[in-house]
Amino acid sequence: MTATKEHDLERCAEGGPQSAMERRFLEEFLETRGHSLASLKSLPEEEARRLMTEACRYASLKLAQVESKAHFRESIRGPD
Repeated sequence: MTATKEHDLERCAEGGPQSAMERRFLEEFLETRGHSLASLKSLPEEEARRLMTEACRYASLKLAQVESKAHFRESIRGPD
């Protein structure tokens, strides 16, 4: 596997305050497909890219749900 491919597989979950949660969501999605971040490296590049794209979309959706819930809770509590 090339260094570029390895970078592409990890790019979705790097940096930022939510990276650990995003990585966990990526792993969660891949587990439902019988894979892990490590096992993607052994797949053909096109298949690994497809799975990672789907995993990134899933993680983005889950993060948006978490953020939405947090904002909702803040609005219920009102200003400090």
